Formats: sequence, structure tokens, C-alpha cells
Amino acid sequence: MTPRTSHTARSSRTVRLRLAGLALAAALPLACASLPLVGAKSLDVWGFTAPWDARSAASVRAHAGRMQGAVTGWIALDTATGQPLVVYRDTVARLASAPARMALVTSWMGDAFHPGTIRALGGDDARLAQSAASVASAVVNGGYRGVVLDFEEMLVADLPVTTRVVTAFASALRARGVKTVALAIPALDTAAFPARAFADVVDYEVVMLYDQHWGAGSPGAIAEPGWVRRALSMRAAEVGAGKLVAALPLYGYRWKTGAATEIIGYDDARRIAGEAGAQLDRDQATQTLHAMRPGQWELWVSDAGLVKALLDEVRSSGVGTVALWRLGLEDPSVWDVLR
Repeated sequence: MTPRTSHTARSSRTVRLRLAGLALAAALPLACASLPLVGAKSLDVWGFTAPWDARSAASVRAHAGRMQGAVTGWIALDTATGQPLVVYRDTVARLASAPARMALVTSWMGDAFHPGTIRALGGDDARLAQSAASVASAVVNGGYRGVVLDFEEMLVADLPVTTRVVTAFASALRARGVKTVALAIPALDTAAFPARAFADVVDYEVVMLYDQHWGAGSPGAIAEPGWVRRALSMRAAEVGAGKLVAALPLYGYRWKTGAATEIIGYDDARRIAGEAGAQLDRDQATQTLHAMRPGQWELWVSDAGLVKALLDEVRSSGVGTVALWRLGLEDPSVWDVLR
């Protein structure tokens, strides 16, 4: 699960990223968004970490008691062999107070997703079985209680291959005692990633509700509430809200004239705007913080206000679990909203 500019800064084409043998909250009753959800269960919270960023581990340490699961492991598939590579050390592995730990298993390598890796595995039964068994061993040896599979940028024509690989990995993981297997799916791409195709294969489908506007595209909100509402409604109609996890953004982008787009966090946005003497204001149409310096840069970033608006949409949809991408970039007030 990866936003779309450089992965070592957490980005990708459709992100996402990408939790544990947990008893998840039952789907919330549908309710009018304008009314309080009296008696509704609180949302379960999963957090995705970036093991290359010390701020992620610090966020887990500070807020472990408010999360039910944390995706702390990062296992990539080698582009040549399809074998698992642990490309980042799990910086949360030894925290006694950490929530249930999970691993991200991804086709991201270097600075991009590699759909060719999944195609090659899907076309070779022996190679697929070997890769799936090796991944399961890596997950168990790492002490992870669940997995999020993240095979982004697959095409419509790849659906049989994608399904075959996800099925093989899920079977191998369960055979080794891994209780929870989830699959990251794009918010709106129901052709290449139809939720129904994977409903009987994985336990949960993590809907990546971010990158509505992304690094290589034009500036704009990362995930406006209306867009999230439509995506969750569509995905819930496919498989039911109880099968879904709503992945929400804690980050933003700064689009720069004549330079690469930057992934930024809430504190970054405040610093950038302050140094430039620019106003960091909430865009009322999208509930997203926005600032710009004409001719130089424009930024949009998530904060507690946006997350609150998105949580309202999640609750109204009946989805009972949210996943936060990514820890360490958040507005500190997000944790008050979640509480």
C-alpha cells in the first residue's frame, strides 16, 4: 500500500498500503450521517508504519493502546525470483506494548510496483508454490499474526493471474497458522480488482481511500469525503461492509513547479506554509488543508478535521475498521478524534 511518488517516502500508483488474528468489530448499523450513532461500536484501528522513518515507530510507541493492529513488517517479492526479501528491518518488533503486528507483502521494489513479478508467479505453478511457502515462513518466523497483500497496478487482463497468486499466498499462510489475510484494493478500480473475486479468498479487503489526487497528477485533495462515500458504497455493495477495512490518509503532497512532488506530513505542511508566509486553510469543499505559493508550489494535506469527516463516512457505511496510512505523518489531534 503505497502513495505514488517514491516508496522510501511512501508512495505508489494506487497505494496501499496495505492485520492480525483479531476479533474485528461487527459492521456498524447504517445511519444518517447527520445523526449521532447512539450505541454504535467504536472503530477498530490499524496503523501502517514506514520502517525507514523513525517517526512511524515513535507513533506506535505513543499510541499503541489505541490500535488493534500495526503493519510493521515489510516483505517485498524479488523481481527475478518472486522470493521474499525483507528490505527493511522491523523497528517495532521488540516493543512489548505494541498492538498485534502484521506484515505487508508487496510487489513494490525499488521505486515502483512490479506487476510482472505477479504475472510470472501466476504463470508457473512450481514457482508460485515455492514463493508462497517462503513468504509464509518469513511471516511466521517474524512473529506476525497477519498479512496485508499489496499487488498494485495489475490490469483487467491480469485478474485470473492476480486471483491465482492471492489464493496461493493465502492458502500457504493459513497452512502455517496465520489467521488474518487481507488484500489491498484500489478505491474505484472494480475491473482489475473486483472485490467479489477475492471475497472467498481473503478475510478482509483494505480499500485504499487515498490518492484521489496523487503525486504524478494535478494538485488536489487526497481524499475528499464525498469521494470516500462513493467508493465505500460501491465496495460494500460488492461484498458487504463487514468484509472491508477503510484505509485513510494521514499524509499529503506538495506539488512543486519544475521539481518532483514531495510526500509531506501535517507538521511538514505547517512548517512549509509558515516559512513561506502562506495561509494553511481548510478547503470547505473537500475538508482538506491547502496552501500555495503561486508559481512555486501547492500543497494539500490531511489533518484531524479531514480524518473526522472521513470517519463519519466510514461509520455511515457500516465498515467497522480503519487503517491509517501512514503513522508518523499525522496531525497529533487525529488520536483525539479516534478516541
